[in-house]
Amino acid sequence: MKTLLKVMLTIAAIFASTFILGRVLGILTEDNVREWLEIASTLSALTVIAVVVGLLAIDLFVAVPTLTIVILGSYFLGFEMGFAAAITGSAIAAFGGYSICKRWGETALAKVIRDENQRAEMRDAFTSHGPGMIMLSRAAPILPEVTACMAGMTRMPLLRFAIFWLVGTLPYMGIAAYAGSVSTLDDPRPAIFAALGLYSVMWTGWFIYRKFSIKGGTQLLV
Repeated sequence: MKTLLKVMLTIAAIFASTFILGRVLGILTEDNVREWLEIASTLSALTVIAVVVGLLAIDLFVAVPTLTIVILGSYFLGFEMGFAAAITGSAIAAFGGYSICKRWGETALAKVIRDENQRAEMRDAFTSHGPGMIMLSRAAPILPEVTACMAGMTRMPLLRFAIFWLVGTLPYMGIAAYAGSVSTLDDPRPAIFAALGLYSVMWTGWFIYRKFSIKGGTQLLV
């Protein structure tokens, strides 16, 4: 399990560095996202869809404020189109990360963990704990990309990964998109309550999952 955590923390550190760099350079902040979507909304719905999908897709390489993008996108697009755009962009990032790491992850992993036995131990640990991690990954930024990369690196079957990803992502995106669609500039409360509720539910899920993992004999540190 220690090997799994080491690899996940290494991947998380890479993603975190892009987040910090973006903040230092003043790009891909919530203010940027709001401004771009407002400009796109003056052009056409297709432009807003393209911006939402594009921003969520590049989350694989540069950390973006996902929840803000989904809520604002749905505010301009409405629930159905906002939800569809959110799922499309998130899927591109998730399955892109899965595919890239399935193709080249083993080579990179061998440089981080040189012992084959430790790599095998890591794969076994992710096979056991990966499903829960994937389903609850929306509890924190960066974690969805980390778990997608881990799934590809450990060669989790694509259908298996897709099922767990959908279970964790569809309700999250659906609630965020609906909240954005019914919010207004004068009454942003639905979006605020949705954001607080989503994070509360996800963190509660992590707490329960971690508790059962410890009870089962394996402690999760994430």
